[in-house]
Amino acid sequence: MSTMMLLAAVSVAAQQPGAKPVALCKADAGWSDPAKPQHVYGNTWYVGTCGITALLVTSDAGHVLIDGATKEAGPQIEASIRALGFKLKDVRYILATHAHVDHAGGFARLQRDSGAVMIARGADADAIGRGRGDRSDPQFMLFPEGLPPVKNVRRITDGEEVTVGSTTIVAHATPGHTPGSTTWTWDSCEGGGCRHLAYVDSLSAISDDVYRYTDEGQHPGVVEAFRRSIATVAALPCDILLTPHPGVSNMFARMTTQPGAPLVDANACRALAAQSGEKLEERIAKERASAREH
Repeated sequence: MSTMMLLAAVSVAAQQPGAKPVALCKADAGWSDPAKPQHVYGNTWYVGTCGITALLVTSDAGHVLIDGATKEAGPQIEASIRALGFKLKDVRYILATHAHVDHAGGFARLQRDSGAVMIARGADADAIGRGRGDRSDPQFMLFPEGLPPVKNVRRITDGEEVTVGSTTIVAHATPGHTPGSTTWTWDSCEGGGCRHLAYVDSLSAISDDVYRYTDEGQHPGVVEAFRRSIATVAALPCDILLTPHPGVSNMFARMTTQPGAPLVDANACRALAAQSGEKLEERIAKERASAREH
């Protein structure tokens, strides 16, 4: 079925008697609040919640799901995939950005129900496998409940590719938000035009009350690695920017082509990187000022 035919079918299904409508997402929507599945571009679809992104990249040879939102959102993601006319069992791979509960909580259910191969990078692959991060994660103490563990997580490295059908999705190491943070890029085509899509992992320097990015004794090289991650994002092939928290890149407005919110913006990754770099340097300056005071 073509993309246009599928979009029409989804629209008709949503109007059927007894169909349960999903309210528009509010600005203060929670991580698990339900959202209507939406077409992004080409073979890429939004199947996440109002507060957390999950993406389905489809092909005739199977599909790839990127991120799993919260544990509570797992059933909704599955329902969204089915509502779009796709089969959960056709999901071949599940890819992770990072191993926090708001993005990785649904992985165990989604992997179990689809039979897909779970893929993650570095320390975050370990955290997803055992259901718990460690002190290398700046937010380790903020998530004491951990995750439902996932068996047999496949580890991926920087630059490695995941290919299904004619679609190849590339992993880019972007550590900082977590040590195993991973950004994913792929090309998608529709109507004779192809675009570079970039699903950029979180670049925010947020931590619990104990972690210090500038503590070279406890976390050597973290600051420079974070700066390299931001530079990596600035240099990505990036026509359409997507983010794990949809609000960061105004995704809902852009997916519905609201005035002043273009879906395609070749400068979006560079702008996000510049903004994130400024915030990181502010955090570094505060840590160093606090250290001098003590």
